[in-house]
Amino acid sequence: MGVGADGWAGLTEAARAELTSCDVLFGSTRQLALVPLGKPKRAWPSPLLPALGELLADHAGKRFGVLASGDPLLSGIGTTLVKKFDDVRIVPTVSSVTLARARLGWSFEETEVVSVVGRNVHRVARVLTPGARLLVLSSDASSPAAVAELLTAQGFGDSTLSVFEELGSPDERRVDGVAGTWSAEIGPLNLVAIECAGGPGLPLTGLPDDAFEHDGQLTKRDLRALALARLAPLPGRLLWDVGAGAGSVAIEWSRAHPANRAIAIERDAGRAARIGRNAESLGVPDLRVVTGAAPDALDGLPAPDAVFLGGALSVWRRCFDALTPGGWLVAHAVTLESEQVLAAAYRDRGGELTRIAVEHAAPLGGFTGWTPARTVTQWSIRK
Repeated sequence: MGVGADGWAGLTEAARAELTSCDVLFGSTRQLALVPLGKPKRAWPSPLLPALGELLADHAGKRFGVLASGDPLLSGIGTTLVKKFDDVRIVPTVSSVTLARARLGWSFEETEVVSVVGRNVHRVARVLTPGARLLVLSSDASSPAAVAELLTAQGFGDSTLSVFEELGSPDERRVDGVAGTWSAEIGPLNLVAIECAGGPGLPLTGLPDDAFEHDGQLTKRDLRALALARLAPLPGRLLWDVGAGAGSVAIEWSRAHPANRAIAIERDAGRAARIGRNAESLGVPDLRVVTGAAPDALDGLPAPDAVFLGGALSVWRRCFDALTPGGWLVAHAVTLESEQVLAAAYRDRGGELTRIAVEHAAPLGGFTGWTPARTVTQWSIRK
């Protein structure tokens, strides 16, 4: 049951009847206080997900009423329950996102929604671009200041912020300001609207090499683009980036769509830490980093939909076997020895073997000449 900040008063008669017919009510302490029914009430524990099954099992055979904010399927508990149970009915009310857009006059099509509820605020960095309109679902009272700090650090300190407290309730309040000078005190139930100004921002893919912190172990932009073209990222798919270096392939895979997932496997602890920093600064802080050498570091990982091998080419069979059907494996080699591994793999399994030579114009005396990069051999194959 979606419940707005106006609580019981904002529910329809049909919605009230649904809750009245329930045997037990679940929700946050704040949400349960909004419903004046003499029913047994159970506040969600923290963390919720590990305890959810046992909590509901304690009330087996009863009709559960679960309170959620606004639209239960918009970054809400409804999504979890629909996946876990067959007999779930969703009754939404107007979400905070819809209310905020109505207050601002922003259309659905021109508005990007990012949730930082229980998540790293750096997720906002992925969609920063001049002129963008963003709605950020806040985690708590600290979120607006954290968002303002992030915008300023990313070169978007001139962005306009409108923070809505208690949207839809009699105590609704709007606070406007600029990210670079933000200092307002905000209540815990809030949403942040941003009109991005500054930049220039970064593309979702095709990032310049200097966007990454690295020590030279980096799949550079042109080769990265060719690798991703064959890895074929689709929404919600999982990538293993084995021998990840600076994590550039995993990061661009993750930036391509907010539902994409990636695991970067890197044996060097210093580089693994650097991957984490790169992922955070480039807006994909949920990227998982595994420190360890393949193949042992691959044990227990969820099956990938795509694998990129920038190193450790000897584990290609293990990676290929782990792939889900239809998944792609792409490997790059720069040495004669690693090229021989890919040539043998091509003879054994087929696929596509390609040599890639990239040259860049650069000063040559008083003229301009071509400076070649190392030629790379690429092997790609679909399972």
